[in-house]
Amino acid sequence: MAKAFTRSDRVAQQMQRELAELIRLELKDPRIGMVTLTGVEVTRDMSHATVFYTLMQGEAEESQFTLNRSSGWLRSELSKRIKLFKMPELHFEYDRSVEYGMSLDKLIDQAMQTTSPADDEADADKKD
Repeated sequence: MAKAFTRSDRVAQQMQRELAELIRLELKDPRIGMVTLTGVEVTRDMSHATVFYTLMQGEAEESQFTLNRSSGWLRSELSKRIKLFKMPELHFEYDRSVEYGMSLDKLIDQAMQTTSPADDEADADKKD
């Protein structure tokens, strides 16, 4: 039976916790805005880590530029907190899944509003 979590999964979870704290408390760049880390994916050889994030406010492109520019400092701070033979290179990527989910929710709401009472009555007649 396969393990539930691989080592790279556990490292990714720990990196997400530590990065969230570092960004929130120690990264003082106003261009970043309110960043929420949604996930971290670490390659099996632990050489690269993709950090997914969303924003409450601010521009995604500017925040991504700033986060990528700060990745060296963040990586060095992570290496002080997490003991690994080699700390993975950090790559930040804006997570569009939240926006996609909100647009789907909006489409569903619009579809529900466009059904008329006559359609509801016709559906009720079919059930009887």
